[in-house]
This record gives sequence, C-alpha cells and structure tokens, in this order.
Amino acid sequence: MGSGRIGRRFARASAALLVAVAVLAGCQGGDGGVPEGRSPFTGERVEDPAAPVLVVKVDNVPAARPPTGLERADIVYVEQVEAGLTRLLAVYSSDLPPSVGPVRSARESDIELLRQFGEPALAYSGVQSRLIPVLEDSPLHLLPPGAAPDAYSRGTDRPAPHNLYVAPKAALDAAPDGVSGADDIGFRFGAAPEGGRADAEETVRFPNATVSFAWSGREDRWLVSMDGRAATTSDGDRLGAPTVVVQHVTIRDSRFRDSGGNVTPYSETVGSGEATVLRDGRAYEARWSRPAPEGDTEFTTPDGGRMAFAEGQVWVVLAPR
Repeated sequence: MGSGRIGRRFARASAALLVAVAVLAGCQGGDGGVPEGRSPFTGERVEDPAAPVLVVKVDNVPAARPPTGLERADIVYVEQVEAGLTRLLAVYSSDLPPSVGPVRSARESDIELLRQFGEPALAYSGVQSRLIPVLEDSPLHLLPPGAAPDAYSRGTDRPAPHNLYVAPKAALDAAPDGVSGADDIGFRFGAAPEGGRADAEETVRFPNATVSFAWSGREDRWLVSMDGRAATTSDGDRLGAPTVVVQHVTIRDSRFRDSGGNVTPYSETVGSGEATVLRDGRAYEARWSRPAPEGDTEFTTPDGGRMAFAEGQVWVVLAPR
C-alpha cells in the first residue's frame, strides 16, 4: 500500500476521532456549549431546540394540588413567597401540554430570575398593583388573562383562586412578536462527575413548607414530595426529575406586600453561592455563579469544572442560604 493512501487514511481517521471527541465533550457538558439538535434546558434531542419560551406561574399551596401539566415542563423552579410558603415557575419550550395550572400571581424576583431566558412570555394571574409598572418595564412578554383571554379557563374541580388554567399554545399565539426562543442558560448535560455522596433523600425547608426528593433507581429520577406528601399530577402520576438543583440564595424582604399585609420575599438569583446537585442517586456539592441579570447561571464542581446534569427535566429549588 502506498504511503499516500496510508496518509489519507490516517488523516480521515484523525478527523473522525476529533469529531467524536468534540461531540463527546459537548454531550458531557464541557465548554463546547449545547450540542446541536438538543434542548438547552433538558439536554434531550428535540424537534425544535429554539422553540419559544413560555413561563407559567403555578400555585403550590395544598388547596391547589395536584397541578396540571407540570410533568411536561423543561424546568421547574421552586421559590419562597409570602408567609413562608412556596410557588412554582414552570418553563416550557420543547413540549407544550394542553393545559397548565392552577395559575397564580407573579412576583418581583421573577423578573430577575427570568432575565436569563432573554424575553420569554410569562403567564400569570393578578399582581400587586404597585408591581404592575415594574413588570411592564421588564423585558418579559406579559400574558395575564386580560392579554390572552382565550387562553384561560376556570376549572370546576376546586374553588377560586385555585382553579385557573392556561392553554400554552393559545397563550403563545396571543403573545406579541419577539418572544425569545430557548437558548443556552448555562446548563450542561452529560456523564456524572466523580465523587459525590450516596443520597437517598434530600429535603429543603422553607419557613412554612418543605419540598423533598427521594431517589428511585427503578425510575431513574428523584420523586418529589411537598409538605411530606407525594407530589402527583392531576392524572395521578408521580412528579419527579432526573436532576434536582438546590441553589442556595439570599432571600430578603422586597418593597411589596400581599393583600394580607405579608411582606413579599425576594430571592436573589444574581451573584454566586453554594449549590447541591442531585443526580443518579448521588449528591454533588457545587457552586453557582451569575454575574449579571442578562447572564447565564453556571454550575461548577469544586475543582472548577462545569457540573453536568442528567438529561431530562430539571427542578431548581431556590433555597434559603
């Protein structure tokens, strides 16, 4: 065999190896960003990785449970609200369910949290009157019932205000032009890092609420409980996710109060701090960093590498420091 042919074969083999390494690095959450054809929110292969982003504010008091459509969200954020209770922010892009809810009111800290998504659409119901101009000055595309009346409906299964639901597709159809598509917000997906500790259950405590995650090896995900009870969907299926991030943040008083006079808490998501990442039945200590409101939130391991999540839905609990 001639030396020229050997050289060409070696060059092709080397090129193939470089491509394979690049693809593997992307899948493993290196600095290569999000691999082509995959959701930047879940790491899964999706038909349209840059589909518009709709965020829905979901009620989470006991009277509002079980929720509808939460199992099809890309990301679920848990945040503290008045009286030490919690509320959810469900982020949709790659999969829109027919209905999501119960829908409740927005908060000031939602604006800061959602800036990393660019200019997403936000479905919510009601807001403290002094907060209205603040929301209207934000880059969010606001979709309360008044802006998208055909997208909302009342259920008959429970009393108001815990029975308002939104149809995501109809809400996005009512949104103005310019809603941001899904883009890199700092998540990386791939093989788990070395180390971590075996962990069967993790509980985050708020002043008047708890959220717990128990590892299920059979289902390959962390099963969710709220206030000591199994969290299910309105169809009776258990809620759970392959990756859970407990992001420790400063929670301070905002300048707003609810109708009962309770001070609205503000969860600071710009800055840096500690985090615990749950995946594959193990807990990994990590750091989070987001220097500016428009910036991504990066999660790193103690040695400074990017923390890789398992593919699939991600829950992020904005826990008290």
